[in-house]
Amino acid sequence: LGSLVSRGGNQYILSVNHVLARTDLAAVGENIIQPGLIDANCSAAGTTTVGHISQFASLEANNNHPLADAAIAQVVPLTVDSAGTILELGGTTSGGMPTDGPPHQGSGITGAQAVASPHNGLVAKSGRTTGLTCSGIFSVSTSTSIQYQKGCGTGTTFTATYSNQVAVTAVTGRSFSAEGDSGSLIVTQDTADPVALLYAGSDIDTVGNPVSDVLTALADPTTGVKPVFVGTASTHPVAACSLPGPQAAMAARLAAQKVAPSSGAIAGALRVRDLHAPELMAHPEVQAIGVGMSFDHPGEPAILLFVTRDQPRTGIPAEVDGIRTRIIEGEFFAQRGVLSAEQSAALEQAAPAPQSVYAISESEFARAKAVHAARVDEWMSKAGVQGVGIGSSVDSPGEAALVIFLIRGVAHEPIPPVIDGLRTRIRESSRFRAGFGDQGRQRGCTLPPARAKSSAANSKKP
Repeated sequence: LGSLVSRGGNQYILSVNHVLARTDLAAVGENIIQPGLIDANCSAAGTTTVGHISQFASLEANNNHPLADAAIAQVVPLTVDSAGTILELGGTTSGGMPTDGPPHQGSGITGAQAVASPHNGLVAKSGRTTGLTCSGIFSVSTSTSIQYQKGCGTGTTFTATYSNQVAVTAVTGRSFSAEGDSGSLIVTQDTADPVALLYAGSDIDTVGNPVSDVLTALADPTTGVKPVFVGTASTHPVAACSLPGPQAAMAARLAAQKVAPSSGAIAGALRVRDLHAPELMAHPEVQAIGVGMSFDHPGEPAILLFVTRDQPRTGIPAEVDGIRTRIIEGEFFAQRGVLSAEQSAALEQAAPAPQSVYAISESEFARAKAVHAARVDEWMSKAGVQGVGIGSSVDSPGEAALVIFLIRGVAHEPIPPVIDGLRTRIRESSRFRAGFGDQGRQRGCTLPPARAKSSAANSKKP
């Protein structure tokens, strides 16, 4: 899967190295066929050669910090849609179904731009396995380690470490991507601007190379000219994301993960809350204080602060004696003062449900970026950590958070609620892999040496 780019007057299929170039095993000039062999019952009969591999960014040779998992193949004329059309990515609907359409042409936008207003981190992609899915960016500027395997499920494995990646969250009840979606173009929901090239993920998250790094990695080695995306001259929304049903899977809201803390942890949070109740209630925006669960660290307790919406904040602490605080905004709460656990739960139920992702301001992003730059190498070197990025706090909407991605089941040291004044947010999942998944690996197959095993772009044929 992939998209269409142009460079120097020629058109190319843009995808990822581990699809087009078979994780560094391909040679320039190899055929790219449509459909791929797995979708053609491992037979070349009935497939069409739509391109020839022309350039790819090496992965294993630069596994300390490869720029991008990316490759391009020069298009065979008249075999793909020259407008760069992608299934279900259009800005209109027909008969209640999304139309096909290209992305917005050009060089795309950065992850930082995508999470800011007006995009607010909402993205979409159309992929071979999961089709059109819509979700939100979980973190940007993410350093992460990705596990690769050469060959078709039988070769050696190696790990590549990337920086500046884009991580997209899963949607309740449905993954944003799955094995076979690698090479899909991740775009903003409101403008169809390219943001990242999907290449890896875990059981709950998807990882993409920022398009700026992809285009830089595939610059012409002689002239330095970078490719640009083929598409529409003006922006358009991804209409499918506003439709009802499973294709939209989410609209403007992503549900935050709920994991209740133990009764012992709640009791400990109550003791801390009661000890510091006078100073917490002294903040004029605070109407009531209770206890509940943290969303930045599922399974941990939090001191709940019910505050007046749009009233200026007066330095509410992000943690008190090691217990996270969580801010819940509202106009007028039915209970005031120090709440029992039952009163706190009832008041929380009456408030709007928390989102998984929130927009953050440029100043908040800059604050988080400074902390990330100072701490990323330290945290990436720790056991059990597979990524560190910048995202939004759920416990305090509007604040940035240092997102720490943990490998589920691998021991790690305790994660502090705050690092250098910045809230932390914990994300635990399976190992990040390219061509990934906890799903069973699809069977491999081979072609004679004259042909390459690969998959073509999801650009429509004419």
